[in-house]
Amino acid sequence: MSDAAPLLLDLPLDELPAEAGRSYRRDQLAGWLYARGAGDVDAMTDLPRAWRAELAGAWRVDPFDGFERFASRDGSVRYLFTLPDGRRTEAVYMPYARRTTVCISSMVGCPAGCTFCATGALGFGRNLTRGEIVGQLLAVARAEGVAPTVIRNVVLMGMGEALLNYDAAVSAIRTMIDPRGLDLSPRRITLSTVGLPRRIERLAGEGLPLTLAVSLHAPDDETRRTIIPTAHAHDVDDVMASLHTWYAATKRRVSVEYTMLRGVNDAPWQADALADRLSGLLSHVNLIPFNVWDGSPQAGSDRATIQAFRDRLEAAGVSVSVRFSRGQDSGAACGQLSWQQSHGAAGADAPAG
Repeated sequence: MSDAAPLLLDLPLDELPAEAGRSYRRDQLAGWLYARGAGDVDAMTDLPRAWRAELAGAWRVDPFDGFERFASRDGSVRYLFTLPDGRRTEAVYMPYARRTTVCISSMVGCPAGCTFCATGALGFGRNLTRGEIVGQLLAVARAEGVAPTVIRNVVLMGMGEALLNYDAAVSAIRTMIDPRGLDLSPRRITLSTVGLPRRIERLAGEGLPLTLAVSLHAPDDETRRTIIPTAHAHDVDDVMASLHTWYAATKRRVSVEYTMLRGVNDAPWQADALADRLSGLLSHVNLIPFNVWDGSPQAGSDRATIQAFRDRLEAAGVSVSVRFSRGQDSGAACGQLSWQQSHGAAGADAPAG
């Protein structure tokens, strides 16, 4: 199959092909793609052989030309995918005792340029399509030897700013939650954004009760603009107003992401200012210890400073926790995704796909 062939996963479920005169085949095809996670048409053994040959000649099933797998000591796995155009993107598989989570990307690279993030240092490559976003979940499930339905938690926190790839990200989410697709609860999907007020307000009108995670990282404009260059376009006041709009429309608690950077955003007055910002908004703050990457201009706050910051927020009545990232030894932790083909002591399996 030519790499130029269209991707089946890019189609809305209602637009999947069906064998002539047999519309029920569309649901069969959807079941093979999403419930069973078939990687090629030949695996769809209960479809008629002639129709399988027709599908195989016209469509691609797998969005990726190959991948590399980097396992961490904590059980998480970073996947480095190669797309047909030679560009690369990443996902992270994170198994827990009672759930399985996959962190997926919405872009190749990222245009936001956050100073604490290795992905931002790469710059922007291109947007991923609907099928390339959903396809990460399916490819990870196949590689891990599990059915896609085992993955019940998805976070769009990998490469890219999902709200700058709005249509593809939202359509991918709709495929994830469709009973004919991955049948995920929207409440188990988290979408992360650097904080784009108009896009947040637009998302609030989609009728999707997702978890919204906003990378705030500072309570004041001056500090935030040193951390997030694109924040010059949006005042913190505007971001906060959009979060109130989000909550009014969805009644869903907002997750506030706050990477702790030494001497930048970890002062007591900034904890107090953050608490003031969050007054009246149902929210939870995730304090994220900085994950080291080569060439970073930032350093992380020490544990005592993080604890003091947390204590100050809690004293002000803010719901808060410290979120330690998994996969640091394989370059899979928050802020580390950067197309590395090796990392530390972690080894890579042979390329596959």
